[in-house]
Amino acid sequence: MKKIGLFYGAGIATAAIIAKIQEAFGDSQIDRIPVETARGVDFEAYDNLIMGVSTWFDGELPAHWDEIVPELKTLNLHKKKVAIFGLGDQQNYPDNFVDAIGLLAKVVEVQGAELAGQTSSEGYHFQQSQAIRDNNFLGLALDVDNQSDKTDDRIRNWVEQLKKEFV
Repeated sequence: MKKIGLFYGAGIATAAIIAKIQEAFGDSQIDRIPVETARGVDFEAYDNLIMGVSTWFDGELPAHWDEIVPELKTLNLHKKKVAIFGLGDQQNYPDNFVDAIGLLAKVVEVQGAELAGQTSSEGYHFQQSQAIRDNNFLGLALDVDNQSDKTDDRIRNWVEQLKKEFV
């Protein structure tokens, strides 16, 4: 498998998730890049990308992801596979649960990337999400506030799926 660039926003919850993803893949297969310091050339350097994002407020991207989106819109992401994981709170924000996954997915798809790692929406309890297409999330949805007991299994299953999709 080709080396993977894992782009993430700072945060305690995100840091714990990326550590689990990196461990499941094996440390040597993933380069961790904080989105706060990332540039377009960093995204272009990998054929397989993982993007980790939290949904803020009422369905918004966090500041550093929001700031890099204009640069992402200038990139050629053809032949790249992009998997997105998102953190959200389905109980307190049921009308925009993990919307950030959907927001990033739109950007990378327009730039030619192929989405990888779509997951079932079964077992979640929310009203709507921009991250849903055909009853599936466009990535891995995690709710560490309300379903922390499912997080490790969801990550392990997702990584196994990505190992097959990232070729």
